[in-house]
Parts: sequence; C-alpha cells; structure tokens
Amino acid sequence: MDTPMDSPKDTLTDASTDIPTDISMDIPMDTGAPVAVVRPRHGRRRASGALEGEVLAVLQQAAGPLTPREVQSGLAGELTYSTVVTILSRLHGKEVLSRTPRGRAYAYAPVADEAGLAARRMRKVLDGSADREAVLTRFVSELPPSDAAVLRSLFTSAFPPAR
Repeated sequence: MDTPMDSPKDTLTDASTDIPTDISMDIPMDTGAPVAVVRPRHGRRRASGALEGEVLAVLQQAAGPLTPREVQSGLAGELTYSTVVTILSRLHGKEVLSRTPRGRAYAYAPVADEAGLAARRMRKVLDGSADREAVLTRFVSELPPSDAAVLRSLFTSAFPPAR
C-alpha cells in the first residue's frame, strides 16, 4: 500500500491563498482507489526580493558594517549562513552594498540610506530608457498634487530664477 512518504509528490501553489502545497497520491484502505491529497506546506514562501529587503534592513539599522554571521544573527537565525552570504553577494553585485575585508570574511554596509537607494533605482530606470523626456513627463503627470508641490519646491530651491 502506498503511503504519502513513498508516493509520487508534486508541488503547486493554491491560487486562492498563494500557499505552496504538496500533492501526493494516497490509497485509502476502504476503497483501494488512488486519491489525490493536497496538504498545505509548513511556512510561507517570501515575496520576490523580501529576503534582500530583510537583510538590507538589518544592515541599515546597524552602527557599522556587519559580517554575514552578524547579519544572520540579526535575522533571528531564520536563514542559513550560506543563504545570507549569497544575498549579501548579490546586493554587493547590484552596487547596493559596499564590502571591506574583516578577518576571513567581508563586512558589508549599505552604500546609501533608504531614500538614497530609492533615488538610485529611479535613476537606473531613467538611464535605461531610450526616451528620458517621455519617462519624466509621464512620471510628473502621474504625481499626486502633494508630491508635485514637493518636487516644485525642490526645483525652486535647487535652481533659483536668474536675476
């Protein structure tokens, strides 16, 4: 008789809840016919980029650069050391973190605060566009009035009218 442990198993995500599930074939003793059984997996899958965000938050709250082990302990031990190292390496590759040697490891620090990182992302999107004017026009036209007022004030203070 097949049991869930030795029956074929597939994985899917329940569309209504986005919870990963395991599907296995059980053969109940009373009917002897195979029945598909869907069981929710323990734990939820994080959204894309969530791990990077969690690691970055630990680094931004720190007083200085942290090693992967220090970052791992700041995450309450949820992630393995190698996962933390991979995330840090990817963030460094994206030029979000700087790193300096510390003993046998590197110590990582954000290259900018949260607002600075958001500005860098916006600039990269703009730099990747063939028509910068169209992107800026669309961006400004979709701003809420309060953000438009802030932007207007920033431009006025940064570029005062010529006298």
